[in-house]
Amino acid sequence: MANSAQARKRARQAEKHRQQNASCRSNMRTHMKNVVKAVSAGEKESALAAYKLAIPVIDSTANQGLIHKNKAARFKSRLNARIKAM
Repeated sequence: MANSAQARKRARQAEKHRQQNASCRSNMRTHMKNVVKAVSAGEKESALAAYKLAIPVIDSTANQGLIHKNKAARFKSRLNARIKAM
């Protein structure tokens, strides 16, 4: 365990950041799943609406450094391809 005050503080900060990162990552996955569910249900309008909500969430996750920018682009591309294939 941390022995100095500085190390204890860094441990607290690391845990706080870990929880925030997990929440942001979970939120991104939820938005992506909403698009996939709408596509699988065959609802193009709701899929487009969910896609428009998912794009800024994916971008903000990439800007925060939780995922790589290329990974964010790949996610957006694959979601868009699913919608266009309907």
